Amino acid sequence: MSNNREQWSSRTGFILAAAGSAVGLGNIWKFPYIAGENGGAAFLFIYLICIVLVGLPILSVEILLGRETQKNPVGAFKSIAGESSIWKYAGALGVLASFTILSFYSVVGGWSLGYTIEAFKGTFSTFETLEFSQAFFKESVSNVKWIIGYHTIFFVMVIGIILLGIKDGLEKASKLLMPTLLLILIILAVQGLMLDGSSKGIEFLFSPDWSAVGGETFLKALGHAFFTLSLGMGAMMTYGSYLSDKDDIINASYIIVFLDTLIAILAGIAIFTVVFAAGGTPDKGSGLIFSVLTTSLAKLPGAYFFGISFFVLLTIAAITSAISILEVSVSYLFDELKFSRKKATAIMGVLVYLAAIPCALSFNLLADTTLSIQGKAFTFFGIADFLASNILLPLGGFFIAVFAGYVWGIDEVIKKLLKGNSPSVYFSNSILKLSSSKSIFRFLVKFLSPVLIVFVLFYAVSEGLEKPPEEEIPVEQEVSPAEEVLDA
Repeated sequence: MSNNREQWSSRTGFILAAAGSAVGLGNIWKFPYIAGENGGAAFLFIYLICIVLVGLPILSVEILLGRETQKNPVGAFKSIAGESSIWKYAGALGVLASFTILSFYSVVGGWSLGYTIEAFKGTFSTFETLEFSQAFFKESVSNVKWIIGYHTIFFVMVIGIILLGIKDGLEKASKLLMPTLLLILIILAVQGLMLDGSSKGIEFLFSPDWSAVGGETFLKALGHAFFTLSLGMGAMMTYGSYLSDKDDIINASYIIVFLDTLIAILAGIAIFTVVFAAGGTPDKGSGLIFSVLTTSLAKLPGAYFFGISFFVLLTIAAITSAISILEVSVSYLFDELKFSRKKATAIMGVLVYLAAIPCALSFNLLADTTLSIQGKAFTFFGIADFLASNILLPLGGFFIAVFAGYVWGIDEVIKKLLKGNSPSVYFSNSILKLSSSKSIFRFLVKFLSPVLIVFVLFYAVSEGLEKPPEEEIPVEQEVSPAEEVLDA
């Protein structure tokens, strides 16, 4: 283990940073929406099962790969499998995935930042109808200066945090932003519950509707459980590389999963209570936030406070995820090519920023520049999203499970996981000392997780290539494929 590698100053710092990586725009928007569409509490129950069966095992293994090697994804696989092993390409896949994701994720982060500024200006108080909100969003993303400008500001903020390093940058930012995010969510959820008509939103999110549950529901729940934890792109592996042997990975994984799920549920409460209290209905795609919610806020007392709080929350979620995504590529440069952090950040920051420009212009100047795949037209934005969300991330998770189970060796993995101390009596790594727990963990990592991830991969690809009838596409879906974005 390297002696000069920068490390987290505390267990709390790592947990908050890792939770921040997992908590992104998908938690704030995607989870409430798909839960409501797929049976509410029924979907939540299935999702939690998937988290336990797939999310926790793969999360702990990915963090362990980083901790034991003190390397970036490429270096981690090489350290265990050997310099000449083809497994280094599995790590390279994670680096590629992180690069690709950030190229469009930062654009959506710019949207969030832009809407935060508009909220402070009181713009949303004038949104009397859904059509007005949709028109505003279309006008905003069609404006090259608006979308490039806010994308630039957002990306500069992300680069600035990365430049400060682990303790002064990633850790301090996470310690400030994550509690702030949680506090804002709690306030919004409580305020939402106090609104007249909010009970309909709670019923929508938590009342089980088993008639809406089918085979597709299980795949969506499994896919979301996997993607929401930032698995498969090397972020957790990279964050794990800044841990010491004293840190209990099992305990940290429990807390990360708990915080990720808690924030997703709180977001659902905050959003749907407002929407239903204002007499609105859940809408598909980005319209839920950028159209439906803004319109609903305008009809409620305290609209100004709600608007500012929510979009500040959305921007914080975007930043905490973006810094972890960029750190993957940066760590590759200073680990493998021996660049300084400043040089690595500058180079990778410029490259990702330039790659994001075509994605940002996909809503205006390059809207008609598309690639047709099986009859479906993809913009630059759509290509990046489809490649990362539907192919690279599932493959990354699959390779991690196979590597841990069959190359590194599941018994060796368990042995390594038993290192570290935890203040928790109930959720420490000691649970793996039980023979029954070891057997279950072996089964989950070696057999169940790879098989289920393959199903998710095929489902994600087939769904991503499915072309909906043009006449059924809502206005907001035409101008904003954020539904595809936020799956990442």
